[in-house]
Amino acid sequence: MHGAQPDQPVAPLWISLIRAGLALAVIVCGLSLRWYGFPLGLPAFVVKYGGSLLWATMVFLLVGVVLPQLTRTQIATIAAVIAVVVEFSRLVHMPWLDAFRLTAAGALLLGRIFSLWNLVAYLIGIVVGIWLDGCAARSRVFKSQAAGSTRE
Repeated sequence: MHGAQPDQPVAPLWISLIRAGLALAVIVCGLSLRWYGFPLGLPAFVVKYGGSLLWATMVFLLVGVVLPQLTRTQIATIAAVIAVVVEFSRLVHMPWLDAFRLTAAGALLLGRIFSLWNLVAYLIGIVVGIWLDGCAARSRVFKSQAAGSTRE
């Protein structure tokens, strides 16, 4: 046991790093879908709602990066609240907010047009985030168990 370190202090950092990597991959997929979806001939439905789905997956993962000590259910709840607030914020029109929405960053982060269908896409995206996070956690558990069994 000489030099043994508790797993707990490292775990939140490790979880955050994995989630950050997953979030980065989701961002790349989302941007690729938005930029190349139409030129590749994908239907507008797939580009529009696929982007919304990936946006919500990203929100779930980023909430998990910032708050790694929370359960997936708690992270999903926070992500859902963020998604609902962002969607309903599209009904608010102020000159500075509308100007920001006209930029590429504003369109990607906040969107431009209110749609209840986006809420459905967000819900599915959060479920995808829960699934990805669970897959990552299971693979991490298997790796740590394998490493632990070779030391004995």
